[in-house]
Amino acid sequence: MKHYLLFLAFFFVCTIVNAQEEFTEEPTYSVLSEDSVLSQIGLFPETLDVNVDSLLRSWHVRYFTKMDEDCHDENFTVKVPDSIYAQRLERLPSIIPLSYNSTVRQCIELYGERRRNLVRYMLGMADFYFPIIEQVLDEHDLPLELKYLAVVESALNPVALSRVGAAGLWQFMLPTGKSYGLEINSLIDERRDPVMSTHAACKYFKDMYAIYDDWNLVLAAYNCGPGNVNRAIKRANGKRDFWDIFPYLPKETRTYVPLYIAAYYIMNYHCEHNICSVQTTLPLGTDTVMINYPLHLEQVAEVLQMDLEQVRALNPQYKRDIIPGHIKPSVLKLPALHSFAFVENEDTIPLHRVEELLANYLILGEDSTQRARREQITHVTRQGENLYTIADKYGVTARDIRKWNGLGSNRIAQGKRIRVYVDNGGVLFAQNKPKTLPEKAPATASPVTQTTPKPASNYITYKVKSGDSLYSISKKYPGISAAVIQKTNNLPNSNIRPGQVLKIPTS
Repeated sequence: MKHYLLFLAFFFVCTIVNAQEEFTEEPTYSVLSEDSVLSQIGLFPETLDVNVDSLLRSWHVRYFTKMDEDCHDENFTVKVPDSIYAQRLERLPSIIPLSYNSTVRQCIELYGERRRNLVRYMLGMADFYFPIIEQVLDEHDLPLELKYLAVVESALNPVALSRVGAAGLWQFMLPTGKSYGLEINSLIDERRDPVMSTHAACKYFKDMYAIYDDWNLVLAAYNCGPGNVNRAIKRANGKRDFWDIFPYLPKETRTYVPLYIAAYYIMNYHCEHNICSVQTTLPLGTDTVMINYPLHLEQVAEVLQMDLEQVRALNPQYKRDIIPGHIKPSVLKLPALHSFAFVENEDTIPLHRVEELLANYLILGEDSTQRARREQITHVTRQGENLYTIADKYGVTARDIRKWNGLGSNRIAQGKRIRVYVDNGGVLFAQNKPKTLPEKAPATASPVTQTTPKPASNYITYKVKSGDSLYSISKKYPGISAAVIQKTNNLPNSNIRPGQVLKIPTS
């Protein structure tokens, strides 16, 4: 009897164990270390190495972010079976194939586990930048899900600058950006303009799709160029599927498509991983005004009583806060309500603190020869700089700097003096200031003072020359301010043209 009871007990325990094994969900992968992922996949893009704490303190977002207090955000890892990952990807609407495999899973875990803070930031920035990107993609009749590529490229940071000089949301190198029509010089870098850079990216997507007729190969070519993709296809005996040529691609490109799929996944299923968005208070309703005269962003911020950092965040393409609208009409983006205020104050804004903010710049005429001239400056290298970061600062290429200074490589020692020839786009900077630069305005003069103009019967005429501005003309006549000349001639703004005849009060 005793042995019989022991047998029954043993049989009961075995039955329970077998039942548990039968109904247990499929096992989940163990958490992989980054070294393990690197050994299996390749290189991480710089966006995954970004210092998120530093990013969240940057000028771009430090005034405009807050956590969503109603969101349930936890810092613990959520284990997800492979079948659930695959089902979720299948539910995402996409023309671009969203394959699922162990490589994609590892990339999802990178975002969902070790880069959770980065995902929080990107979710907040997506509220502002995704509608802008989607509108441009739609204009080009391209898949809207291409917007997730900007997540991989720049973590949705429009002023991102890589170690090799790629800039903006879409991380264009300077030569590639210029070849796709982006303006890049010492004042403007349209790689940082969300609208213009997205138009350029769309042109690239179309060019690559015309070659490969396969979106995964288009994504790979965006990362490493068509030459590397073509070599990988050749080494794969002509196979044209991304996963077939995967072993033959450069290491970073091997992670590129899996990271794109992972970014698409985590930006849609972040709640399932207990990740909440950092809410941005950047204004979602914006409008643009066209500027056809030189303007400083501080003039806009102070007259309209806006936060200067918000004006910069909306207009990241202006590297030195100056809009060179005298060269060609330029865009200024403002919150919708402030755009109306700008129009109402357009007579005042260009004159506000003009001597102080723009006196360090000599406005040249629109003669093409003058616009094309380069000015030599001397740059003393600082700690942490390289030829790529220096080239980006001045709107030139690292190759140019090497040529101008007879350098054999991109390595540069701290404290070295190098020559840079700057294409100023019609503006000579203060460090190259010629002797003809106007003197500082007298302390008693104010560009916004509503001085009563002299009687119209007592005036002389002045014919505007190439390179003149109201300010430079006023310096020729003591006691006459730029505001007086503008009001005497009933000018709607400070914009003048060569050959124009102005009345100058004499008494």
